[in-house]
Amino acid sequence: MAAVDSSVMRSVLEHLWEHSPSICRHWFRDIEAVDVDAGTIRFVVRESVQLRYLQRSCTEPFTEATQSATGRLLGVEFITQDDLAADPPQEIVSGSTSRAEIDLDGEMILSPDYTFESFVVGPDNRLAHAASMAVAQQPGRAYNPFFVHGGVGLGKTHLLQAICQLAMQHRPDTRIYYTSCNAFMNEFLESVQRGEMHQFRHRFRNYDLLVVDDIHDLSNRGPSQEEFFHTFNALYQAGRQVVLSSDAPPSEIPDLEERLTSRFGCGLVANIERPCYETRVAIVKSKAALRSLVIPEDVAGYIAARIDTNIREIEGALTKIQTLAMLDGSAIDLSLAKRSVGEQLKTSGSTQLTIQDILDTVSGYYGLKLTELLSKRRHKSVSLPRQIGMYLARKHTRFSLGEIGGYFGGRDHTTVMHAVKSIDGRRVGDNRLDQDIVQLESVLLED
Repeated sequence: MAAVDSSVMRSVLEHLWEHSPSICRHWFRDIEAVDVDAGTIRFVVRESVQLRYLQRSCTEPFTEATQSATGRLLGVEFITQDDLAADPPQEIVSGSTSRAEIDLDGEMILSPDYTFESFVVGPDNRLAHAASMAVAQQPGRAYNPFFVHGGVGLGKTHLLQAICQLAMQHRPDTRIYYTSCNAFMNEFLESVQRGEMHQFRHRFRNYDLLVVDDIHDLSNRGPSQEEFFHTFNALYQAGRQVVLSSDAPPSEIPDLEERLTSRFGCGLVANIERPCYETRVAIVKSKAALRSLVIPEDVAGYIAARIDTNIREIEGALTKIQTLAMLDGSAIDLSLAKRSVGEQLKTSGSTQLTIQDILDTVSGYYGLKLTELLSKRRHKSVSLPRQIGMYLARKHTRFSLGEIGGYFGGRDHTTVMHAVKSIDGRRVGDNRLDQDIVQLESVLLED
């Protein structure tokens, strides 16, 4: 067994950042290459969740990078500090660690990115975040059950995984099962077919923390609903924590038995709404920091203004920007962001006028940056275009006053209402203003 020079790890990381930037994370700098034995180099990580991520997603890139750095045909093995300290060394089985901690079905994996530290808190998710923290710190005692719902890509899965990871850190002996609703149903049906329902029930009803993603998939699944009802009851009556996520609140999940609707709603039900502009800017910066990606303020503002649908699209935009910058050998700037995000939006196939279209058109017409238009500045050169933008958004989209305010820098509905009334009234006696709005509408509504 031979030690590894520290320069090898530096070369491995340089190769990864150059050839596989999408998998790289800031915590890669904490990985250590400790030794080579029987043609395999061992890398030590601090957290078991990081270990699972590397084993699942990074074996091939690390192998390529290691062979490039050493000039040798080496395999790679990821281990934790506990594995390194084991005497005699224990055989490391892919997907396992040296201490019991959490069960996952075959398709689920905890991401090191999905922690409370990396979750951006805003007015749209504050309750869900606070409740998730309480549940992770005091399973079964804070809010039970805890039900979080919201649209696709708004952070539900992030919170569920953060709960699992924090609960593991507080009490490593906590028995946790994290799964999707579909995986639960599949396992239930397979147990029925194998005649192993006793084992199935014994297993699921003895966890301290059961976390189920996309529970709305129970809709119209009679036998699965029946089994989940009894599983839920057994855990709840034993004082064990149940955490559920859905794209709709319990009362709006179609074809869900009334008794399940009642039980899902008997704890805390928290909604995650679409993030406002300021929260989206913070999300862009947070996602970039995870990749050690440095982006200018105007680029973060541009991405946040152009992409309001969900966080996954923001991540996709950052990946594309990072890739284009690497291919072109250029710095990340606003021009690159416009080229990248503009292409991404064109492929979405959406032809409906959006608030992002209005923001872009108004800011371009008045020679303002998006960050200025959405800022708190009250100077007339900024406040008037901002009011015009709100007026156009109210007139040409179906968004509510509150939603429009969220897009325009997190303002409330009364501010939007005042802007609409002000612009509507001023158009009568101000020909210049009226002409500006006519011109803006012609640009926005042209085919």
